[in-house]
Amino acid sequence: MIAVVAAAIALFFALWWMLIVGGDEAPWVPAGLAASVVLLVALSAREVVMRRAWTRYLLDNSASEAGARVSGDKPNSSKKTYSTSLHSAALATIQKLSSEAETASSPDSHLDVFHLCQNYLESTEEALRADNLPPEKRNAMRATQERVRTLEKHHLLTWARDSSRNLTHEAQKRVRVSDKIETANRAVECLDSALKVFPEELELNESKLAISEFIASVKVAHWVELAERATFKGHYRRAIDRYKDALFYLARESVNEEVRTAGEERIIREIELLRVRLKSRHTQHE
Repeated sequence: MIAVVAAAIALFFALWWMLIVGGDEAPWVPAGLAASVVLLVALSAREVVMRRAWTRYLLDNSASEAGARVSGDKPNSSKKTYSTSLHSAALATIQKLSSEAETASSPDSHLDVFHLCQNYLESTEEALRADNLPPEKRNAMRATQERVRTLEKHHLLTWARDSSRNLTHEAQKRVRVSDKIETANRAVECLDSALKVFPEELELNESKLAISEFIASVKVAHWVELAERATFKGHYRRAIDRYKDALFYLARESVNEEVRTAGEERIIREIELLRVRLKSRHTQHE
């Protein structure tokens, strides 16, 4: 925070001096606003980081106490209460961060909550393995586990859905074919990460198939475009080779059967037309 304050002060005086040189009548107003924005962003980021660090601290401490009980230690009643309060505080923090993630602009907030839910579930499982938990506390902890599992699944699926969607939109805007494919593959990796935890989730599998079809269409369209350029220049043999490359990727990639059939028919038709042109050219030369 000291570094941020120093940076804000430096920004204020730098903008103030530039605006004075530029003839601004009230240079301190925009300079002060810019410095204030820097401070507000830094304070907000610090608050989020501290909350997440505090939650991890609570979970780590409760896991350590549970491990001590499993190893044979005999904690007193105050330590039992303290462990329960730690889990309660961690759950409250998770719920608060969960609500904030719903309105956050970045999908990564959902991934952070998912990891916190994982930590909480691991910590409570260790506590439940201890034999000295009263039945009512054990039942209450299992009930909260179910609530956290629901949050865990929700936030992982939301992260995978939003991240893959953003990356797919970004891939569509890319100009170079390699950049399109690389960005789309990152979207597939997000979905694969979620599928490792929930392999039967229908929405994830459908999204992965859709992105795979997009990647296939990019590859096929690239080779078709090269074939069309070669045809325009009169390089018919080269154009036939490029169309065959397009057929290769169309058959290899995950594509809807109707789309594959329609694409193959079109490409084969273009190849046949090129062969007719080649034959006609050879006849003319003879």
